[in-house]
Amino acid sequence: MEKIEEAKLPIPDRFILQNIFGASDEYLRVIRKSLGVRVTQDNDSLVIRGTEPGSAAKGARLIDGLWKTVKFRGGALALDDVLRALSEVEQDRPISRLTPIEVYGGKRISPRTAGQADYVAMLRRKEVVFCCGPAGTGKTYLAVACAVEALRKDAIKKIVLVRPAVEAGESLGFLPGDLSDKVNPYLRPLFDALGDMIQPEMLARYRAEDRIEVIPLAYMRGRTLNNAYIILDEAQNTTVAQMKMFLTRMGEGSRIAVCGDATQVDLPVHKKSGLADALVRLRQIHGIGQVTLSGADIVRHDLVQKIVRAYEEQDESSPTARETI
Repeated sequence: MEKIEEAKLPIPDRFILQNIFGASDEYLRVIRKSLGVRVTQDNDSLVIRGTEPGSAAKGARLIDGLWKTVKFRGGALALDDVLRALSEVEQDRPISRLTPIEVYGGKRISPRTAGQADYVAMLRRKEVVFCCGPAGTGKTYLAVACAVEALRKDAIKKIVLVRPAVEAGESLGFLPGDLSDKVNPYLRPLFDALGDMIQPEMLARYRAEDRIEVIPLAYMRGRTLNNAYIILDEAQNTTVAQMKMFLTRMGEGSRIAVCGDATQVDLPVHKKSGLADALVRLRQIHGIGQVTLSGADIVRHDLVQKIVRAYEEQDESSPTARETI
């Protein structure tokens, strides 16, 4: 016979309880499925029951944490908040109460994992942040969201999104078309992120007014950017000299986010990655933060997490795996 564990919580304000459970109990179903618990009401208490060791206690901690999040914000929860809190409970971490990132059109973006929550907190606290992690962990997307929020609040005057134009040296001459035609394929992921947060007409106007700029890394040389949010994507494909050049573009009132995947370096073998170098060289400097995301922070399709894990297992078993992928 299975042993059933039980935990009780006093029922918070009924309105808050409705927020925690979601419309038509949407969030409650997610909680039940994720933790394997049943949640019922008994007079003035919530009763959480589970058959897995510790599941009832996790459920109680989760609901209590979500209640405190609602009280802290004074507003409704989103599904992303519930998913992140579940991630934190599963990892036995404190449940964060981050205010969601407010972009345009009333859209709110919330980190969905414990690692992403640490990343957003770091972006809000530090002037320069390095974030490393595999595909799908939201490295660039969350940095762009924070930049868009800062622009919306007039905390900065412009956003500059930067990417190495080609894998190993930004040699664009052999590509057909003018400069825009040559670099647009490499900058497309940044445009996609912006398009998810700003209405097309407003995005077009901001670009025309030079309040949002998306450029290849080579075109940063010689500039000083004041009151700007500067984001470098695919940073693992910079050389040491390029990384130094990029970081020293920072002017008064500016912030920098550097995003990359150290396992996907496309530079020639004899070239050292500027990202790897900077993570070691700058780690003791006050005001610079570093966050590492993992496969547990992947929030794309469920299969992406499995794909990344399969490649990581191959890397561990074969010293030449990186060259053959």
